[in-house]
Amino acid sequence: MVILLTLLHLMVCIFLILVVLLQTGKGADVAAAFGGTSQTAFGARGASTLLSKLTTISAIVFMITAFSLAMVSSRGGRSVVPDIPAGQTAPSGPSVPAEQPPANPAPVPTEPAPAGEQTPPPAPQ
Repeated sequence: MVILLTLLHLMVCIFLILVVLLQTGKGADVAAAFGGTSQTAFGARGASTLLSKLTTISAIVFMITAFSLAMVSSRGGRSVVPDIPAGQTAPSGPSVPAEQPPANPAPVPTEPAPAGEQTPPPAPQ
């Protein structure tokens, strides 16, 4: 059902784009060449062409299919995480433990003190 509705929506979308691109602008009529506008040449409302009727129909079908797809997709109510029930929350924080420093660091080799100076005794650990 969803796939059929999506395909119909896609076809209507492409058809609507093509119909809108095939239409001519308001000023591209014969009446516009003589100083008037195309809407006043046929009265206040103007003549309704086949392309304008197809545009209206395809726009209505486009809106209906878009609304229907939104309604169908919102009915699922499934959790996106399959292992955790919908009422619980996932644990926060990284799933991989952080690297901890070593417990006993290796002693740093020291250079001998220059003659005449004494080195302080090492600190007890």
